[in-house]
Amino acid sequence: MKITEVTAELYAKPYDTPISNGKYTYTASKNVVVRISTDDGLEGFGICGAGGIAATAQGDATIATVNDMRQALIGEDPRNVERIWDSLYQPKIFGRKGLTTRAISAIDIALWDIVAKSFECPLYQVLGGFADEVRAYIAGGYYAEGKGLAELQDEMLSYVEQGANAVKMKVGAVPLREDEVRIRAVRDAIGPDIDLLVDANNAYVQADAVRMARILEEYDAFWFEEPVSPDNMRGSAATARSSTVPVAAGENEYTRWGFRELLETGAVDILNPDAMVLGGITEYRKVAALAAAYEIPIAPHGLQEIHIHLLAAFPMPLILEFYNPNVAGLNEVMFHEKLELTERGTVRLPQGPGLGMEVNWDGLREYLVT
Repeated sequence: MKITEVTAELYAKPYDTPISNGKYTYTASKNVVVRISTDDGLEGFGICGAGGIAATAQGDATIATVNDMRQALIGEDPRNVERIWDSLYQPKIFGRKGLTTRAISAIDIALWDIVAKSFECPLYQVLGGFADEVRAYIAGGYYAEGKGLAELQDEMLSYVEQGANAVKMKVGAVPLREDEVRIRAVRDAIGPDIDLLVDANNAYVQADAVRMARILEEYDAFWFEEPVSPDNMRGSAATARSSTVPVAAGENEYTRWGFRELLETGAVDILNPDAMVLGGITEYRKVAALAAAYEIPIAPHGLQEIHIHLLAAFPMPLILEFYNPNVAGLNEVMFHEKLELTERGTVRLPQGPGLGMEVNWDGLREYLVT
């Protein structure tokens, strides 16, 4: 089997109202989709975030990187994932970490989609097959213009009514005490039996992160995600030591070497690796092995259609991040199949070959950025 074509396209679906977390504001749901074709007729797809703030596909740094890497892929056997990954992770040529590694991620995910399809098996079984069903939380709770406490409570309650027994909200964009009011409002709305996850998206310096961690103890938070900059591992470790609330991080970390440092410094109690960021599934496998050695549970960050397979493939699966269309707007049209929560707050694994999700190219066409 040989790779015959590699393409990358940018898609964007604007939000009706921009949404913000503790540090960033988003005006649209944006993804780069990589498609790889083979001479056997098999096709795989991979996804990563858009590269930078360019408004056109020609200006997108991730697409430019994929197009540059294309020449190293044509003619290769897509099943040689380790050899291909090694040929693409060339610091002197493509750089280390950052958007180039995100480009590798999308390529690598597409390769694994092909590998699993060649076995006519779901991807999670090809990778290890640890679980057939995983617990999930619904991620939301963003800041938005006109969104007050009542609207925040209604949003979180809607997730519980959808079947979730765990929900996530954002903090960090307003003063600590103002965020505490928001946290209290959510806890009052969902009650004591629903797990509440809290995400700062790198918004705090260490001192404020420690203060927030102690606040979160009062509201029985399930975890405190990305309290400080991803480069401030000492600050993350100090925050983890400051309270009983577990610290989760890793969505902005790259490669096995970055995760090794996270674990060695004691910066995390829970790992949030994102295969669309860190270097794809080939590298995610190595991160999962590191986590198992440290007995650190994994709760991957990112699109559920990709990460449900990775969470279910390896030991110590904790919980799956699940986005509704109000956050991941492209998901509403990107796939023919839809993942749904069960009444137990879990998601069953797709049983189709590969990722088990077929891209709805016709539905996406409206959102293609040229």
